[in-house]
Amino acid sequence: MIKSVIFDFDGTLADSRLVFLSVFNQLAAKHGFRKVDVEEMEFLRKLSMMERIKHLNFPMHKIPASSAEFYELYNQALGDVTMVPGMAELLSEVNSRGYRSAIISSNSKKNVEAFLSRNRLHHMEEIICSNRLFGKDRHIKSYLKKNGMAKEEVIYVGDEARDIAACRKCGIKIIWVGWGYDAREAAEKEKPDFMVFHPKDILTVLN
Repeated sequence: MIKSVIFDFDGTLADSRLVFLSVFNQLAAKHGFRKVDVEEMEFLRKLSMMERIKHLNFPMHKIPASSAEFYELYNQALGDVTMVPGMAELLSEVNSRGYRSAIISSNSKKNVEAFLSRNRLHHMEEIICSNRLFGKDRHIKSYLKKNGMAKEEVIYVGDEARDIAACRKCGIKIIWVGWGYDAREAAEKEKPDFMVFHPKDILTVLN
């Protein structure tokens, strides 16, 4: 029986793609990375994270150092980040049905909290953030241990193949959402437990 729903943030709750594009291109101009055109975004959605990094000539060793700068620029553009249509209502319904809810994100906690406050979303019982692109499985395991929950009692909602891979490592089920950063082709390679294409369909899975 599911007791807790963990949500990813960017691409799942928040539509931040254009802000990500703008911020990335600012850093690309400053540090010599390859810039991304809007028309290229659909192509990038079909690639894995590692394939994107290689395509954009973005050195892996620079990711930790760039993260703080990236999310500070993101914070300055936070007003342009919008809630995915239907997700506010979904979160309210999840809360009213008695599920615990949490966010695990690679964005900064400051950005996530500011976004939730601006959108008057007060249902999240826990927000866990890390500047690492990979390694969400460690945070999921920590969440399970801290809250005394079995793997079968938690489900994750995310939009990227790396979310699916992290859940596989933890042994928890995942609902992949089709409106985020990864295209269906990329997600299917990781074989998510469920695939949905509208927020209301998440409730169908939970039922």
